[in-house]
Amino acid sequence: MISRRTALIGASILPLAAHAQTKFPDRPIRLIVPWGAGGPADAGFRIMAEAAAKKFGQPVVVENKAGASGVLGAIALQNEKPDGYVISQMHMSVLRQPLLNKSLTYNPITDLTYILQVTGYVMGVVVRADAPWKTLPELLAYAKANPGKLNYGTLGVGSTQQLAMERVALLQNLTWTHAPYRGTADTMRALLGGEIDFASESSGWAPMVQTGKLRLLAVFTGKRAKRFPDAPTVQELGIDIVVDSPGGLVGPKGMDPAIVKILGDTFRAAAQDPKHLEFLDNMDQPLLLLDGPAYRDAMAKTYEEERELLRRLNLLPA
Repeated sequence: MISRRTALIGASILPLAAHAQTKFPDRPIRLIVPWGAGGPADAGFRIMAEAAAKKFGQPVVVENKAGASGVLGAIALQNEKPDGYVISQMHMSVLRQPLLNKSLTYNPITDLTYILQVTGYVMGVVVRADAPWKTLPELLAYAKANPGKLNYGTLGVGSTQQLAMERVALLQNLTWTHAPYRGTADTMRALLGGEIDFASESSGWAPMVQTGKLRLLAVFTGKRAKRFPDAPTVQELGIDIVVDSPGGLVGPKGMDPAIVKILGDTFRAAAQDPKHLEFLDNMDQPLLLLDGPAYRDAMAKTYEEERELLRRLNLLPA
């Protein structure tokens, strides 16, 4: 005979046992990519999603939410359960846009759970092949001698590309005029068409540099780009600026650290899958792996640096 006390103890253990046996994930994971399908930011995360799905034994479904300067993923996470089944791509706009747009009420540090930093971007300064400047120092010397005369293009006001060039201007004590465009393709079109004198952009310029239509003067990364070893880094030229625009994965606020670790470990392995590494090489993107806590700490530091830079540039809203 089973005593009443024994039966009660057994009944209380059942839910714990069921919880312990639950394997994460036991259903598909949604991965929000806050850009349109088919672009470089989308393509790399689709490759990782496929590799992660094989390790999870569950689908990782990519959901594109383009628009609003790339913050729709972060906004969507504010209304999701912190159970690990909805995660999003993280990038610098998610960090910066709340500083630029007072209507965005989420805090990019405290209202997200950082899972894994994955990669960054190679940003560079490019001019037309027939431009008179062969090097970045030549371009800077011309800009200094002709205040405000040069126009440069990026993919938007407050973009990483604009802030990189304005940091150069602050350090070199010079001025030029910023022309924002809707995206890399529009910026490259404007440069080739003579609307602007140079562009500060991520590696969307690579094919045109390779075909000789554009000249790469310098890159903002800590090391020279593998495919463009003749282009110096800005830092090598004596300007102490390194910009790699890191990105990765985040989830809703309050996620279980055990689930964060499972996601982080699995996507870390997916990021090192040969197919993804080949993609990064083709895009000149470095692998910049950081676990969740280290990623959060790095972004918290960057957040304060960005706030100060935007203040100095008078880009913070009143």
